[in-house]
Amino acid sequence: MNAPKFRPLKFGVTRVTLRDGVPGTHYLTAEQPLQPFAERMTDRLQHWAQTKPEHSFMARRVKQADGTTGDWQHITYAQAWQTARSIAQGLINRGLSADRPVVILSENSLEHALLGLGCMLAGVPYVPTSPPYSLVSVDYDKLKHVLKTVTPGMVFASDARYAKAIAATVSDDMEVVLVEGGVDGRQVTPFDSLCATAATPAVDAAIAATGPDTIVKFLFTSGSTKLPKAVINTQRLWCANQQQMAQSMPVLAEKELVLVDWLPWNHTFGGNHNVGMTIYHGGTLYIDDGKPTPALIGETLRNLREIAPTVYFNVPTGFEAIANAMKTDDQLRKTLLSRVQMFFYAGAALAQPIWDSLYESQEREVGERIVMGTGLGMTESGPFGIFVTNPFVHAGDLGVPTPGLELKLVDMQGKTEVRYRGPNITPGYWRNAEETAGAFDEEGFFKTGDAVKWIDETDVHLGLKFDGRIAEDFKLATGTFVSVGPLRGKIIAAGAPYIQDAVLTGLNMKEVGAMIFPTPAVRALSGLGADVPMSDVLASAPVLAKFQDIVNELAKTGTGSANRIARLCLLSEPPTIDKGEITDKGSINQRSVLTHRADTVAALHADTLHYIVKPQT
Repeated sequence: MNAPKFRPLKFGVTRVTLRDGVPGTHYLTAEQPLQPFAERMTDRLQHWAQTKPEHSFMARRVKQADGTTGDWQHITYAQAWQTARSIAQGLINRGLSADRPVVILSENSLEHALLGLGCMLAGVPYVPTSPPYSLVSVDYDKLKHVLKTVTPGMVFASDARYAKAIAATVSDDMEVVLVEGGVDGRQVTPFDSLCATAATPAVDAAIAATGPDTIVKFLFTSGSTKLPKAVINTQRLWCANQQQMAQSMPVLAEKELVLVDWLPWNHTFGGNHNVGMTIYHGGTLYIDDGKPTPALIGETLRNLREIAPTVYFNVPTGFEAIANAMKTDDQLRKTLLSRVQMFFYAGAALAQPIWDSLYESQEREVGERIVMGTGLGMTESGPFGIFVTNPFVHAGDLGVPTPGLELKLVDMQGKTEVRYRGPNITPGYWRNAEETAGAFDEEGFFKTGDAVKWIDETDVHLGLKFDGRIAEDFKLATGTFVSVGPLRGKIIAAGAPYIQDAVLTGLNMKEVGAMIFPTPAVRALSGLGADVPMSDVLASAPVLAKFQDIVNELAKTGTGSANRIARLCLLSEPPTIDKGEITDKGSINQRSVLTHRADTVAALHADTLHYIVKPQT
C-alpha cells in the first residue's frame, strides 16, 4: 500500500541528543541550538509598524444591534502601535505597576488586544481572566481569588454584561474601564478616553526600561484541583518561546501568516501561542467569535468559509465539528483547505475517527492530506515545548523538544515524568513562594506531572508520546496501577462520535469503572425529541444498547483488571467550570470530577445507579 500524500511541510527538529544521568534519569535535547531572539515582544510590534504599517494586524466582525455580526473591522500595525502608545501613557499617568496591574475580564476583542499592547509598552503586567469567572460563575470565588492575588490598579471589561461581577468583587475605589455601557452606582472610564491620551516621551522611557525580565502578564492556571495560580510570564519567556516555535515549525515564517482563531486569550494556547506568533511574524489574526459548542460553531464555520488561514489551531471538539461539517459543506472545504499548510490540535485527545474524517475530506477536495501537528506544553512553558517530527502522526504522539529546551526524563513509580528547563520556563508563581519552590526539582527543572514514553524505543529521534498524567493514575485494591491517559483515549476512540470524554473510577476497588460525558449526538441515536431531558435520552433503549456494544468491544481488548472497563455509566449533567471540572480548553480534569461526583462513583461501584452498562460475557 502506498504511503498517503501530504501537503509539503518542513519539520524543524528531527534529531535529538540523549544522555544518561543518575540511574533512572535521562536528558533529551534538540541537536540544533536556539537562535537569537528579540528581547521584548514590543520590539517585534514596532518593527512591523515601521516596515509594513498598513498591514492588518488583527480583525473582528462588527457586532450589530440585533446581536449578529457583520463585516470585519481591521486594525493595522501602525494603528496598533500608535493606540498602544496612548494607552501606555494613560497607564503611566496612573502609576500602575507589577504590584498594581491591569485585570482584563473580557473575551477576545480588538480593545482587549490594544490594552494588552499598551500594558507591554508601559511595562505594566496585565491579567487576562477567564470570562466564565464573571459570566458563568454564581459565587465569583475564582474571580475574587484572582483580584486578591494580583491587587490590580485597574479593571477592564467590554460591556455591562460584566457589571454584576464587577459590583460583587471590585472595590468602589478601583478604576473600571468599559468599552461600552456602565455599572449601576459607580463611575466608569470609557475605553475611548484611555485611547485618546496624548503620548509623551515618558512612553519611550518606559519602553526603554523594560527588558527580558520584565513581567508581561500573569496567566492563571485552570485551578482544577486547587485555586488557580498566577503564572509569571516574562518578555524572555514569551520571546524565547516564539523563536523556539519558529525553529520547530518553519512554516510560520515561510508565508504571510493568517490565523482564524477563537481560543481564549486568558489561556496560554490562545493568548501566548497564537497572539504571540501573530506579533512575532507580522501576521494577521482574525478573531473568531465562534466556539466548538452547538450554539456557536456556526459562527466558526461561517468565518472559515470566508477567511483562508495558512495554519489552523483548535482543540479536538473543534476539529470534530469541522470534520463533520466538511463532509457536506463544499465552500468550507474549498476555503479552509485552499492554503492551509498545517493543522494543529492540543488540549485533549483527538479520536482517530475524527482524524480519518478530516483526511478523507482533504483528499477528496485537494488530493492530499494536511499534516495534523501536535505536541506538549503548558502554561508554565510558554506554552510550546515538544513538537512532532514527521507527517505520520498518531493519536498520543508528542515528538521531540524544541531548540533550547532541555527535557529531563525521570522514572516515577513505573512511569516516566517529563520535566523542563530552558529560557521559556516561568520563574514561578506570583506571590506564592511555596508553590514555586515545590514546582522545581533540585536541578531547576520544572516538574510537569506529565508521563511520556518513547514512540519507538529503537529510534529516539522519533521522540515521545503521551502516557497520561501521573497524578491521575491510581491503584486498584489488587495493587495494580491503572494508567488513565491511554485507557481514557481508548474509550473515547471506541465510542466516537457519542463520547465527549471519560473519567475513570476504581481507586482502591477491584475493578475499573468509567463515567461518560456524552456528546449531543446521543439525542439523534435515542430517537427522542429535542425537548426531552438528557437523563431520559441516556436511559433510552437505543442509547443503552449502543453503549452496551461499546463496552463489549472494549472488553475484548482488555488484558487484565487494570485495562478492562468493568462498569460504565452515562452522566446527564455536563461538567462545570465553577467546580473546576472543565478548563477553558474544554478538557476534563479527572480528579476534580471524581471529587465533586463522589456519590456517583460510589453508586457506580455499588450497583445502585438506575442503569449501569457492563460487559456481556
